[in-house]
Amino acid sequence: MIPFAPVPESAGPTYIEEVRAGRDAKGACLSARIATYDSPTSAPSVVDVTSPQEAEFIEALLAEVEESVRIAGGIVPSCVLKEVVDNTIHADFEEVVVSIMDGGSTIRFSDQGPGIADKQRAMLAGFTTATVRSKQFIRGVGAGLPFVSEYVDRIGGSLSIEDNLGSGTVVTLRLHPPETISPSVTRECPGVIVEPLSFPILTLRQKKVLSLVLEFGEAGPSLVSRELSVGLSTAYRDLAFLEESGLILSDENGKRVMTDTGVAYLDALFD
Repeated sequence: MIPFAPVPESAGPTYIEEVRAGRDAKGACLSARIATYDSPTSAPSVVDVTSPQEAEFIEALLAEVEESVRIAGGIVPSCVLKEVVDNTIHADFEEVVVSIMDGGSTIRFSDQGPGIADKQRAMLAGFTTATVRSKQFIRGVGAGLPFVSEYVDRIGGSLSIEDNLGSGTVVTLRLHPPETISPSVTRECPGVIVEPLSFPILTLRQKKVLSLVLEFGEAGPSLVSRELSVGLSTAYRDLAFLEESGLILSDENGKRVMTDTGVAYLDALFD
């Protein structure tokens, strides 16, 4: 939910309205692409995120970005990533691309929306182009970018906003490698539930999977897939990560059940 400065009159409200009308007429889904670069000399791995509904799309994109950053080796609080993901609504989710580089320490969000006319004012609280429609899904009060800027500055990182090629905006988060930052700082997230410091960092979806195992007593990929509306491969991958982290284990029937560590994790998370 990055608060953009006012959109130029040439773009105007009709830009978003025309984009949305064209997409609705085609019955097209919202979509974004996440590219993770393991090295500058190799092609990135690519994940596509699609959904027909704004709220579902924002949640799905955030979950996939969190997971991709974690797999790459980065440590960024969910609340920081959420603010930048929410920002894509101001571009009506036009051609969103998230690039993850440098072991998850550099995260670049680009779109082909109307862009930001005044980048300096966009860094100040209270400047926003949020509409009545967008406020159904985000706060829309112009607080997102100042929060992200303050966070990355506090840990010695940087935030930049640039024009994209042709049209749109590029927002880049640059953080120090995780091993150079205190975990007590990187996991700090004012106003939200933070990760217990003695446990691994989980994505929002992985927390839901862990909660499902606790709720049902045992769970496998099929149950997770059905309950969370995710693919079987995604469900299997999340269960495998939770098991590797010691939060669940496989019983004699191959079902995953909670460990004492897993129960302690949820207790600490929701205390």
